[in-house]
Amino acid sequence: METTHIESKLDKRNRIFFGLGTVGRDMFYSVVSMYLLVFLTEVLNLPDATMWWITGILTVLRVFDALNDPIMGILVDNTDSRWGKFKPAMLIGALTGAVFMVLMFVDFGMGKTAYILFFAFCYIMWDICYGANDIAYWSMLPTLSLDQKERERTGAFARICANVGMFTVVVGILPVTNAMGDAMGSLKKAWFVFALAVAILMIGFQLFTLAGVKEDRSRFKKEEKTTLRDMWHAIIHNDQLLFTTIAMALFMIGYSITTSFGVYFFKYAYGDENMYSVFAAILAVSQLSALTVFPWFSKRFNRRQLYLFSTVLVLVGYAVFFLSPMNMIPLSIAGVCIFIGEAFIQLLMLMFLADTIEYGQWKLGKRNDSVTFSLQPLINKIGGAIASGVVSATVIISGINSATSAADVTAGGLLILKCAMLIVPLFCIVFGYFVYRSKYRIDSAFYAQILNDLEARGDIKKTEV
Repeated sequence: METTHIESKLDKRNRIFFGLGTVGRDMFYSVVSMYLLVFLTEVLNLPDATMWWITGILTVLRVFDALNDPIMGILVDNTDSRWGKFKPAMLIGALTGAVFMVLMFVDFGMGKTAYILFFAFCYIMWDICYGANDIAYWSMLPTLSLDQKERERTGAFARICANVGMFTVVVGILPVTNAMGDAMGSLKKAWFVFALAVAILMIGFQLFTLAGVKEDRSRFKKEEKTTLRDMWHAIIHNDQLLFTTIAMALFMIGYSITTSFGVYFFKYAYGDENMYSVFAAILAVSQLSALTVFPWFSKRFNRRQLYLFSTVLVLVGYAVFFLSPMNMIPLSIAGVCIFIGEAFIQLLMLMFLADTIEYGQWKLGKRNDSVTFSLQPLINKIGGAIASGVVSATVIISGINSATSAADVTAGGLLILKCAMLIVPLFCIVFGYFVYRSKYRIDSAFYAQILNDLEARGDIKKTEV
């Protein structure tokens, strides 16, 4: 029989300290995933020939490293230390990832071949280190509570903190680096200092989670070590995990493509690069507001209804943005619709993924927190790889990379930009919704049944209810 969750002091403590840990993480990730290309094309001014090499490196290495994430999930799942299961990988990933991120924003004055090799090495190492941290961080979430609503509250606060970090970078990076560039006499030095500051903040905020979150592993049956065969079995035979992965991947490809075009759109289509920060601030308020009110909506509507509403909102937003004149009022209205809908979808996807852990344990007889959540960075990296490839190819083909101002880009080039930024992502996001709608079946009643069966088998103890 399903029982009611009673929020405890530990729930509140874990919710706060877990969420705060990702403020710096998402600042850190956003600098690389959204602005590394801007740094390469607009600050270093790399020629088209070098950018084609960089495009290939970013795409291939991200996909290659993404396929390694489940193996990293095995390492985390098999960790048994005095600091718990997740914290060692979080700490090591944060420290080493910070070093390689900063190195990518240093201009060593290398020649073309040397720079390409150096960039490839730093990028793949950053990707691996961040992946270790990301898998360990998010796979901790489902272990903090077995109650769906408590997971939603914790997940919502974590996503709020993540978006605070992301939008701090999105809103601030151009004004701050431009101001520092004027003061220091070098835009290259300004971007390096900005990257260094973000790396330090990433480590600082991670300490909140490392020191403040308390796990209760006693509620879970101790599992045997996970092997490569176990990893494959846990992924391939968990049908709900696979369908969630497909839907998440389609969403993240669309989301990453759109957000990665922001600077280029405002500089070359809108004609005023400074308005990008204003637009980003509007989106930040919209997305944070959406995440704040999500728990209220989740009490009144089920997840399927919320996903449909969010997808329709995104569809309307993309249509308005594509048809809008270069005026901030309709563009802002469109952006608000898109980012409120996408905020809801991001959180829903996180909850869908979390619930597939208990489903996999129920169906396959073994709990694999980190192997399951290793698919999230895999999805993000593949989405980021495809987004980088689309953005890089678009700015080269449209003539943006060789342009010095908006006047240098033709009407045809701007149409290519808008189609890549809006039409392709919209198709991906809508298709992802239909995958979820037709294949995902873990609703609240089924999840309650899963927990009751696991408790009866002695696999879990629902100590928080």
